[in-house]
Amino acid sequence: MHGEYKVPGGKLVVVDLDVEGGALRNVRVAGDFFLEPDEAILAIDAALEGAPANTGTAGLAARIDAALPASTVMLGLSSEGVAVAVRRALAHATEWSDYDWQLIHEAPQSPALHMALDEVITAEVAAGRRPPTLRVWEWASPAVIIGSFQSLRNEVDPAGAKRHGITVVRRVSGGGAMFVEPGNTITYSLSVPDSLVSGLSFADSYAYLDDWVLGALGDMGIKAWYQPLNDIATDAGKIAGAAQKRVVGGEGAVLHHVTMSYDIDADKMLEVLRIGKEKLSDKGTKSAKKRVDPLRRQTGLAREAVIDRMIESFRTRHGLAQGKVTDEEMARAEELVRTKFGTEEWTARVP
Repeated sequence: MHGEYKVPGGKLVVVDLDVEGGALRNVRVAGDFFLEPDEAILAIDAALEGAPANTGTAGLAARIDAALPASTVMLGLSSEGVAVAVRRALAHATEWSDYDWQLIHEAPQSPALHMALDEVITAEVAAGRRPPTLRVWEWASPAVIIGSFQSLRNEVDPAGAKRHGITVVRRVSGGGAMFVEPGNTITYSLSVPDSLVSGLSFADSYAYLDDWVLGALGDMGIKAWYQPLNDIATDAGKIAGAAQKRVVGGEGAVLHHVTMSYDIDADKMLEVLRIGKEKLSDKGTKSAKKRVDPLRRQTGLAREAVIDRMIESFRTRHGLAQGKVTDEEMARAEELVRTKFGTEEWTARVP
């Protein structure tokens, strides 16, 4: 069995192993990380040898930690990273390079249609009728997108939304409210087979699916990192938030979508969103305006140029062919707008 895992902010870990009699055998750990002393790699292999195959990530990491020489130094590597690679091997996880990725980047769509397209495209990936897909959104109008479990009245000021002509929609994933204006926002979705994140915890899958965009930002001179559970941040503040939804049926799939701030009208945002003190308290800031640091200021690039560079970065790393929403997918999405995402019943399902 073969498993690979790129440690967030670190290096690639590769594990090859067999399972015999319910235990790990012939374990070999490799990768492009840095590790001292040399014998530490043998200690890692020995620590995993004979471990019950049903041992969880924490248990495997504990075995490694207990076996490492006291002088061990790891760079780009962690015990948890090795353990995750083992779990991915046991789960027969797939890798980014196993797929022919497809890009969808089309004309602006309404907020409700974007919600529906996410559901339809991810269901198609789960059913095996569509390859893994990167969809870059273009917005036809400003919107507030609330999380699946958020209270509408607690998150949105209806008077402010009406005054600024802002549509409120509810997405299928959890997480917090997002304030979107067409020229100020960059949003994308990844619809991927469940096997791509096999062996990863829910939290680890966020970092794993965000890793490519951290690389893309780095290519633009922005030092960004994944901040658990679902933020992308820099020294100056948050620049993006992610959310996920697991889709059952077929082989299963994961919807991972990210909204990035290219620019922001913070005063308008505060007139539309009801951002409570409790939400701000865990961010270490007293002002919602200071929580977001837009890409426009950090890059000096036009929004379209940022998007083009992100797409090219993904293509360079994983390959990416041009695709489109099929007529059948669009018809299903439009029906979902009519019956679900465009209805008051759905939007106010948590009043």
